[in-house]
Amino acid sequence: MYDVMFVCSAGMSTSMLVERVKKEAEKAGVEMEVYAMGESEAKKNLDKPQVILLGPQVRYMEFAFKKMLEGTDTKLGVIEMRTYGMMDGAKVYSQIAELLGL
Repeated sequence: MYDVMFVCSAGMSTSMLVERVKKEAEKAGVEMEVYAMGESEAKKNLDKPQVILLGPQVRYMEFAFKKMLEGTDTKLGVIEMRTYGMMDGAKVYSQIAELLGL
């Protein structure tokens, strides 16, 4: 089972995208827990996920998250603005799969 955390401003705007990514994982036969958190809560829960994806609205925190994740195996990515805006679950799932090496 893979654990994937999305980070956004408040943790709520990504809920639709989370559901779409879960459906893509199911189609691919991959067990994946996908959830969203606001940035302050996410910083307290960095030990659990194998992948952390930042929403485009918090892209500016990429460097800070890289520093916090140094020395861990957690992969970090940023969701493209267009992909996020279109709520493209398939494309985000592909990004996660690539980060995990699936």
